[in-house]
Amino acid sequence: MTELQWRLGIFLGMLLVMSVAEWLFPRRERVAPRTLRWTSHAVMTLINTLAGRFLVPLSAVQAAEWAGETGWGLLRFVQWPNWLEFTLAVVLLDLAIYAQHVVFHHVPWLWKLHKVHHADVDLDASSGIRFHVLEIVVSAFLKLGLVVLIGPTALAVMVFEIVLNAGSIWSHANLRLPTLIDRWLRWIIVTPDMHRVHHSVDLHETNSNYGFFLPWWDSLFGTYIDQPRRGQTEMTIGLDSPRAIQETCTVPAMLTMPFRKDLRERYEPSAESL
Repeated sequence: MTELQWRLGIFLGMLLVMSVAEWLFPRRERVAPRTLRWTSHAVMTLINTLAGRFLVPLSAVQAAEWAGETGWGLLRFVQWPNWLEFTLAVVLLDLAIYAQHVVFHHVPWLWKLHKVHHADVDLDASSGIRFHVLEIVVSAFLKLGLVVLIGPTALAVMVFEIVLNAGSIWSHANLRLPTLIDRWLRWIIVTPDMHRVHHSVDLHETNSNYGFFLPWWDSLFGTYIDQPRRGQTEMTIGLDSPRAIQETCTVPAMLTMPFRKDLRERYEPSAESL
């Protein structure tokens, strides 16, 4: 199987499994119609995929292959066992994605792009693929630079890409896990309850739990919050503005959101958090 077949197969399989799981064991009641949101998110994903193919010269795996052929990358300077270099590469890439996520929240023009992801009034598996096309393109170029800097193998990059995509779908799922299982899983992987805090309208909670896959970075850098102040089922998901479903769930609204002057440039603490 090719890289594309592996990634597409696991992506679609994970999306199917999580959509069934959250239908059977939902954590929260929905606000917006599921059909509208999922259709819009699917269209956005198609747009993002096409943009990535046409606007980004290399995939991350191809960048890793090029770096390997030309000798670029920090890992080229060490002679460690293959399994150790592979593990270190995946961990470093995950740390870089955590750092990138923090930056997208605190640099104004990047936030304008990233707030499309946060404007979703619900949170479920499809939220993990809801991103503005310009954020996808910017992130892709940043990832190319990171791959060349770190110098991981093409296999490590492919595995990381698969894990990142699957982890995003998993961590955004509207899935109710038993408390004990959630508590134990948080030692090794970001859980839906953990990441859901990050999508709260409460500013302090929005600026927490940035991790997508590995949970350690939030604890290490002081951005971890165990539970939302109002609880998982009573917290409000999204941004203070806009709240109307038509302003958050349609493709035209998502594509134009970063450029609309009638929307706030940055999120502000909600009245509930004051």
